[in-house]
Amino acid sequence: MISTKRFGSMAFNDDAMRNSLSQEVYQSLQQTIRQGKSLDPSIADEVASAMKDWAIEHGATHYTHWFQPMSGVTAEKHDSFLSIDPKGRPILEFSGSELIKGEPDASSFPSGGLRATFEARGYTTWDPTSYAFIKDNTLCIPTAFCTYSGHALDKKTPLLRSMDALSKQAVRILRLFGDEVTARVTPSVGVEQEYFLIDRELFRKRKDLVYAGRTLFGSRAPKEQELDDHYFGAFPERVSAFMKELDEALWDLGVYAKTEHNEVAPAQYEMAMIHSTANIAVDHNQLTMEVMQKIAERNNLVCLLHEKPFAGVNGSGKHNNWSLSTDWGQNLLSPGDTPHENEIFLLFLTAVIRAVDEYQDLIRMSVASAGNDHRLGANEAPPAIISIFLGEELTGILDSIEKRLPYEGTEKTEMKLGVLTLPRFPKDTADRNRTSPVAFTGNRFEFRMPGSSDTLGCMNAMINASVADVLRDFADHLENEKDLHSALYELIRTTYRDHRRIVFNGNGYDASWILEAEKRGLTNDRTTPDCLPALVQEKNRKMLERMGVYSETELQSRYGILLDIYCKTILIEARTMVDMVRRQILPSVGTYLGRVAQDTNAKKMLIPELECKYEMKLVRMLTDRMDQIESTVKELETALASAASFDSGIELSHFLKEDVIELMERLRTETDAAEIQVSSEYWPFPVYGDLFFGF
Repeated sequence: MISTKRFGSMAFNDDAMRNSLSQEVYQSLQQTIRQGKSLDPSIADEVASAMKDWAIEHGATHYTHWFQPMSGVTAEKHDSFLSIDPKGRPILEFSGSELIKGEPDASSFPSGGLRATFEARGYTTWDPTSYAFIKDNTLCIPTAFCTYSGHALDKKTPLLRSMDALSKQAVRILRLFGDEVTARVTPSVGVEQEYFLIDRELFRKRKDLVYAGRTLFGSRAPKEQELDDHYFGAFPERVSAFMKELDEALWDLGVYAKTEHNEVAPAQYEMAMIHSTANIAVDHNQLTMEVMQKIAERNNLVCLLHEKPFAGVNGSGKHNNWSLSTDWGQNLLSPGDTPHENEIFLLFLTAVIRAVDEYQDLIRMSVASAGNDHRLGANEAPPAIISIFLGEELTGILDSIEKRLPYEGTEKTEMKLGVLTLPRFPKDTADRNRTSPVAFTGNRFEFRMPGSSDTLGCMNAMINASVADVLRDFADHLENEKDLHSALYELIRTTYRDHRRIVFNGNGYDASWILEAEKRGLTNDRTTPDCLPALVQEKNRKMLERMGVYSETELQSRYGILLDIYCKTILIEARTMVDMVRRQILPSVGTYLGRVAQDTNAKKMLIPELECKYEMKLVRMLTDRMDQIESTVKELETALASAASFDSGIELSHFLKEDVIELMERLRTETDAAEIQVSSEYWPFPVYGDLFFGF
């Protein structure tokens, strides 16, 4: 049974620390966690001993440094608490040095050239701002991961750096308003995670799902999401059991899971988290994805986190709800009752507008992946063009400031539904816009572009760094002004004037928006190879170095890693298609074709005057179809052989995008046409209808 006492019972959280640490050590550790102060190394031994005792009491036998390498998934190496005393007797130990530092092999993780194969040493180091937790009888200690030379090899370290940079500049701004209380400003993030659940036995019968995480073949099912009857519907029984077990597991781990519901596509679902600090939110999202997949397996299901596992229906993303909070709880993006008079809110609002405009290419790059290329701009996902939705009220306020006119205001109204027994409630002053990549939604910005499998560390690092850089410029300007309020008003006015091109409150799916965005000078990077060069562009590189988030070496390594991941993903998918066509699809179509021909011949032998028009037409169609499939798969094989000749990762990525993917799409079209002509008895793997409604 779920209870508040049980919440976080498997996390070494604030309650566990307070109960197991001395007051002095607890206070010292809290200064690091709450205020961002440097960790006092002298407290490590007591923390490690208390953490070990707590973990053993809760059933743990091992510990691991849990980190997020550039592979996009979490990593862990388990060590037991077992040690040997001088007399050779077994004892349980865990020292401060073991807590603070681990040493995994750094050469076997993606490094973008930072590590050679023979240079194996790397380090993990404890992140005290994210609570340790117990998973699978193992104490998991969230850590950063770096090379022997000190370069970040993970997604956590740049995020933590960006949070420090953002806090420093935001506090400078608050000091201008006489706020001497706030010591730290922290980006808060609430994550909405979308995913699919399908039957495990059906999953295992499809090589494309096993190898690539998405269906590389599949014609449309007779019924999909047309009726909108799945959205917010009741959970199927098996899904309900999965949800219950997931809720309990996340509850024990202290993950702030709040909302769950059916999404639009059949077999698609969503879970949303309560806001927490960006670092913890990213850790919790990574942990949630892992737990989802494990619990799905225990319920004979498979959790698909690919951005577009099925063509023709909604893909899966995750929404990154981003805001800024002081260490005493003030949300700096909360407009209050009179937003046109809220100077702090308007300044931070325009800072985000400018940051998203100036670094739109960098933010777009932060969500780029082969999977997300299929999703953006299709089936209710936002387009690849970055824009901000503000709504009528905020746009009206900023327009009036730009024109130096008094703001007339938006009248608050009540919703009246025409039924006396239904309560009235205040209507929001702006609608929502689900086509916008970046939407202001009351007291936060909702970044809707990330894909469902993304690690959100990169996106949040880019957002934090971009906003921090703008706030630095704002602070430099305002700190020298004698008339703060006049200078502040003018800064808000000119910033909005210069960057209002990024604000778009209309329909992001309308074809006219593409032309309008081009006129405004907004970027429209449709694919990952188009996006990635932004990472090493001089303007972006200088900003990220200036904010201390990435070094030039780290940026170059990530550029190489992301290119490599993209290319390998496409190559795996293409090879999987060849394998499925050669070993499953063509033999199955051929077998069915032989059966039809045999039956037709038998009929003609029995009754010679029969024309067998349908059968003869089917034989011809399937024979032609097999020839087309064979011809295209040969072209794809030739293209894959050519891929080995490319020296440059960027050149290979464009070859794959422009040539190989085109062949893959053509092969799929031809094969999907064959699927609907072949008896289901002979088709070699489950089709879309089976996968959507197979449980």
